[in-house]
Amino acid sequence: MTGIGLSHILVVSIALFFIGVYGFLTRRNMIMMLMSIELILNSVNLNFIAFNKYLWSNKMDGLFFTIFIIAIAAAEAAVAIAIIINLYRSHKSIDVEDASDLKF
Repeated sequence: MTGIGLSHILVVSIALFFIGVYGFLTRRNMIMMLMSIELILNSVNLNFIAFNKYLWSNKMDGLFFTIFIIAIAAAEAAVAIAIIINLYRSHKSIDVEDASDLKF
């Protein structure tokens, strides 16, 4: 038994990425779209960690990129949730189609 290799991790990452893309393109609920974006970012993080471990195990570049992406994702989630709450207060719905009539 050889264990988990790079190809196994990349298959999981590809599956996470396409589940996220599918969820983003097919859902009307903004919270589900936000969760789909988080899935996409997590698949990228998984790629960075896998390539760092299997190809450049003596460097820390993949880990630093992953930590940076996690910080950006947290900030993005905070701003998106604030926008979703504001949209819900004004329209009593978080569907994307209801947000299309917003006036700035």
